[in-house]
Amino acid sequence: MAEGDERVEAFWREWELPGLIDVHTHFMPERVMAKVWAYFDAAGPLVGRPWPIAYRYEEDERLAVLRGFGVRAFTSMVYPHKPGMARWLNAWAADFAARTPDCLRTATFFPEDGAAEYVRAEVADGARVFKAHVQVGGYDPADARLDAVWGVLAEAGTPVVIHCGSGPAPGKHTGPEPIARLLARHPRLRLVIAHMGMPEYTDFLDLATRYREVHLDTTMTFTDFAEQAAPFPRGERGRLAELGDRVLFGSDFPNIPYGYAHALEALTRLEMGTEWLRGVCYGNGARLFGV
Repeated sequence: MAEGDERVEAFWREWELPGLIDVHTHFMPERVMAKVWAYFDAAGPLVGRPWPIAYRYEEDERLAVLRGFGVRAFTSMVYPHKPGMARWLNAWAADFAARTPDCLRTATFFPEDGAAEYVRAEVADGARVFKAHVQVGGYDPADARLDAVWGVLAEAGTPVVIHCGSGPAPGKHTGPEPIARLLARHPRLRLVIAHMGMPEYTDFLDLATRYREVHLDTTMTFTDFAEQAAPFPRGERGRLAELGDRVLFGSDFPNIPYGYAHALEALTRLEMGTEWLRGVCYGNGARLFGV
C-alpha cells in the first residue's frame, strides 16, 4: 500500500461525503496495461520524466484498492493508438463493466471507417462515458472522419473524457485550437477536458466559460508532481470557483507516481470552500452520470 492511502477514507468522511466518484481511472486488457506501464517505466517521449507507478497490482487487487478507498463509481479509460483497435477495446470494456457494476461502462473510438456505426452501437448498448486521447492517438479531434462520431455523442449527451492538452508533452494535434474548432461545429458536446487541459489551463477555462457542456477533470492537476512542471495559474482560481459545478475529480489511478490521498489533499490546498470540494469529489459526477 502506498504511503497515505489510509487517509483517503478520512478525507471523504471529513467532508461528509458518501464516498468518491473518480472519472479518470484506467482498467485495460492486461497486455495493454503492461505495455502502458513499460512505457512509463522507460520515461517515454510522451512522459519525459521518471514516473514510478504507485499501484502496480493485478486487476482484482486494483479494484479492491479503489473500493477500499470508498470510490463508489469509476471508469475504465481505454484508448486506441491505431485503426482497428477501438472495437476490440470496446468489447473488453463492455465485458469489464458487466462484471464490475461500480464501473461506468466506458468506450472509445479512432478516426477510421465505421467509427460512427460502432460508437452509435456502444451508446445504444449502454456506454456511459467515452475516452479520447488526442496525444496518444495522434489525430486531430476535428478530423472530418470523426464528425459523425461527435454528432452521435452530442445528440446522446454522453460525456467524453478527452486528453487534449499539451501536457506532459505536446503532440501534433494537442492544445486548445483543435478543440475550439470541434466545439464550434458541435457546441452541445459534453466534453470533459482531462487534466484541466494542462498546461493550457487558461485556454481551456475559456472554452468551458463559452460552452456550457464543457467540463474539466482534476486528474493530476494541483499535485506536487504536476505543479513542478505545469503550475496552475493562481489568477485563474476565481474562474475555477465559478465553474465549480463542472469540475470533476479524476486520479489517473493506477498510473500515478504518488499516493491517491495526495490528489485529494491537493484539492483542499486550493481553499475553494466546502461546497466546491464536495461537488468536485462526488456531487458533480453523481449528477453527470446519474449515480
